Amino acid sequence: MNSKPASGAAILRPDQMNSHDRGNGARTTPLVTPSLGARSFINGITEFGGGVAIPFHSHNCEESVMLLEGDAYLDIDGEEHVLKAFDTTWIPPNVPHRFRNVSATRTMKILWIYASIDATRTLIESGVTNRVSAEHVK
Repeated sequence: MNSKPASGAAILRPDQMNSHDRGNGARTTPLVTPSLGARSFINGITEFGGGVAIPFHSHNCEESVMLLEGDAYLDIDGEEHVLKAFDTTWIPPNVPHRFRNVSATRTMKILWIYASIDATRTLIESGVTNRVSAEHVK
């Protein structure tokens, strides 16, 4: 169970939290959010099924991603980068990128951190922009 000490701090247990289907084999568990009192960043975990890739997109703020489990490709600046567990990225605002699961059968998990509670995701192909937090209310 998640708990909240008297100070207002939070202890989050992802295996006991709701996750949200992002479609195409990706699931996200939001962790630190404004509902907890966050005012300057949000984070969460996204799990990718075997062979899953998310579309090219960009954000309106800085993003850091740590690969927690599995092997991944990061496509950015026209290059493919292989990531292994605990490799960590920093991506400036408005830079198109995507993550892909290297394995066709094993799960891949990332921890993402956005430097704004108002972080947005703009899909490069369609130009559609949504708040990241809106993806977590389905």
